[in-house]
This record gives sequence, structure tokens and C-alpha cells, in this order.
Amino acid sequence: MLSLNEVKVGTKIEFEGQPYEVVYREHSKIGRGGAVLRTKIKNLATGSVVSQTFQGSEAIKEIETTLNKAQFLYSEGSSYYFMDESTYEQFSLDKNQLGDKIFFLKEGVTVNILMFNGNPINVDLPIKMELRVVEAPPALKGNTADGGSKQVKLETGLSLSVPLFIKEGDLLRVNTEEFKYVERAE
Repeated sequence: MLSLNEVKVGTKIEFEGQPYEVVYREHSKIGRGGAVLRTKIKNLATGSVVSQTFQGSEAIKEIETTLNKAQFLYSEGSSYYFMDESTYEQFSLDKNQLGDKIFFLKEGVTVNILMFNGNPINVDLPIKMELRVVEAPPALKGNTADGGSKQVKLETGLSLSVPLFIKEGDLLRVNTEEFKYVERAE
């Protein structure tokens, strides 16, 4: 169990039986009153963020999570299927659990799977991934009034703003945290 001053950003805790990660914390003590910890915690299974205030006498349960390497196999409906690379077991995660991370899942890609109590709960993507452009409008000469960018569609369905010189078939390196173009990968 953790005391309030031991809880830091990035600490993984159990709250109401669910795994959460602390994404913001503010510790304060007012006069004669007890200490208060105001936090924003992210549910590791669903991705939702909630604000929660803990009082000075509360103890917070820290949890153990592990990362396993898994290969993305395919999607069917709202289920996304993976294979654990060490045990070769197959499992699925729901589209609601994965959220926007589905835009970076392509067949055969290896990702880290976040495990809690031996069960897969979410995907931990690398910071940068390579995706191919499948639709790109032609760049028109002199079309730089909007900063010199255009919208393209990637192989996973993600639409992205890129420089004008990018064309269909290019392999791009994309930041998975900010959903931004980084560079051409070829």
C-alpha cells in the first residue's frame, strides 16, 4: 500500500477493482486539515480518464503490470486478435479497449501487450511506427497558402496531414502518441 506522498505520475494503482495509471497529481495540505491528493487517473483497460481526490488517511494499492510481446494477427468486427510471442496463445481485445490505437495495427506488426493479473488489458505501441500511404491527392504547384500540407490516407485507415511532396505508395514514419507525420521511412 502506498501513502499519498508516494504516489507519482506513472504509478499504476488499483481503484474500484480496476487498473489505473496516475497521469496527473497535486498534493496539498491545508491548515489543520489532513493532506489531500488530487489526481487524474487513466483506466488501463478502457482508456478513460477520471479525476479522483484521495484523503490523507486513505491507502492506495499499487499494482504490478507486465509487458509481453505479441503479434497482431487480424481484426473481425470489433475484436482485434493477437498472438503472444512467447506462449503462442491467441487472445482478442475489444475496439473500445484499444481506442485510437487501432489506427496503428496492421497485420504482422509486433506490439507490447499490457498484462494485469495474467490477463491482457491493452496495447502499448512504440512511439514511432511505419505506415504506407494508400491515398494521396496530387500536389499542385503554388498550393502553399495552407502551410504546404495535404491530407493523405494510410493503410490502416488513418488520415494524416503531411507535406506536399508525399505521394501514394510512400512509407511514412508516424508518431503514435501525437498522430503526426515524422518523416519518410524510405
